[in-house]
Amino acid sequence: MPTPSADVFDRLRPLAAIEDPAARPTRTVEEVFTGRPLATIPVGNAADAEAAVAKARVAQAGWARRPVSERLKIVERYRDLVVKNSDLLMDLLQAEAGKARWAAQEELIDLIANANYYARVSADLLKPHTVQALLPGIGKTTVAHQPKGVVGVISPWNYPMTLTASDSVPALIAGNAVVLKPDSQTPYCALACAELLYQAGLPRDLYAIVPGPGAVVGTTILQNCDYLMFTGSTATGRELAEQCGRRLIGFSAELGGKNPMIVTRGADLDKVAKAGTRACFSNAGQLCISIERIYVENGIAEEFTDKFGKAVRNMRLGSAYDFSADMGSLISEGQLKNMSDHVEDAKAKGATVIAGGKARPDIGPLFYEPTVLTGVTPEMECYANETFGPLVSIYPVADVEEAIARANDTEYGLNASVWAASTGEGERIAARLRSGTVNVNEGYAFAWGSLSAPMGGMGVSGVGRRHGPEGLLKYTEAQTIATARVLNLDPPFGLSPTLWQKSLLPIVQGVMRLPGRN
Repeated sequence: MPTPSADVFDRLRPLAAIEDPAARPTRTVEEVFTGRPLATIPVGNAADAEAAVAKARVAQAGWARRPVSERLKIVERYRDLVVKNSDLLMDLLQAEAGKARWAAQEELIDLIANANYYARVSADLLKPHTVQALLPGIGKTTVAHQPKGVVGVISPWNYPMTLTASDSVPALIAGNAVVLKPDSQTPYCALACAELLYQAGLPRDLYAIVPGPGAVVGTTILQNCDYLMFTGSTATGRELAEQCGRRLIGFSAELGGKNPMIVTRGADLDKVAKAGTRACFSNAGQLCISIERIYVENGIAEEFTDKFGKAVRNMRLGSAYDFSADMGSLISEGQLKNMSDHVEDAKAKGATVIAGGKARPDIGPLFYEPTVLTGVTPEMECYANETFGPLVSIYPVADVEEAIARANDTEYGLNASVWAASTGEGERIAARLRSGTVNVNEGYAFAWGSLSAPMGGMGVSGVGRRHGPEGLLKYTEAQTIATARVLNLDPPFGLSPTLWQKSLLPIVQGVMRLPGRN
């Protein structure tokens, strides 16, 4: 299957929210598999971001007044358009991000499932609801949810549709406008999703995509938005959180991870080895929730290493626009260098390469083999630092207690995986891990795909959650409306203030069914 034709890029390019794009400098977007230029994109500046936020703020006022049911109809139409255009969207993902097609399809499934979940539950979640009043029967208290206003989204290159559209959709459903800065390497993936939302009926000013450098466009969005959603590195997340704190605006972020897997005696090692290739090497390991550390009990460590090493060596690397490859490409020279540096450092300091261990320029300029190491020690770069590439290390441990202790011995806490002799044992181990999500008998997909459950990290792996009710309600301000229907707290019926105050505490005790005073 060929790469997307030039007319696709020509059709999407004008959607970028950039004033006078013809006068702007441009950036070349390349096909990751080959380095061949695909298209150019105008580079936005601070004025473009400011203009996008200003237009979004005007559009948001009208959007917030529209019934939630109307907003949800647009999201349902968008969901159906994603299904209809799935082949084109996967082509774009492969071309811009270098994914194997099955990994690109994971993003499409996420777009569809995410939109479907929020279309189903949002009306109830956003509906005002009554809670217990101070004096039941006398007062009434209602909790409502008002939109934040303009939500800023700064999205990464590794999942350029999931982490743009799927973060934007609940914000839009909640009544907000969204101004989004996509990563400069993958702007067309974001623009394609925006085009489908516009086709579904979303007002264009309500959802703006502003390509450009993070230091310029991202900073301007942060300085003008009412809430910020970010996915990226922990280092950048710290800086953005500090700036949001100064402005006293809300902030949610999914950040880095050094995610562990635990394999205990009695686990089905053939099944673990097969699933481990997905858990570790989905999107060439460029996945915040992929596995980079595997702790295996001593009695089965050698057998597991043999089985897993064989499974990894049998993986097919490729750049075809079909489902023939198990793993695609890294996205940039920087990612390739970081991967090579981590492997070469580990080898020089005594680690053993079980599988992979070298770049594959014969396939494409940024390909690197899926790599498994043993004998990794604390002085090696890949021991505690996130590689964010196709690299995993195996560590034999004495028992489950050591596995849990070592899995938790990190400042990160994003995702984990557990494989044990029984589901019950796996769940008991999972409950002791300091990780925002834990998959038992899986690597990452079951937790990520459980859209009714929160997704996010502990420690330095994140702030806030996406998915579930919190993934929608974080984009709102909770508002309490309390009404005194019969009387207020002034003395009623002509009672003197003194008598009223003496009566008030016994009344509260009775309402709350508390024991009487001594």
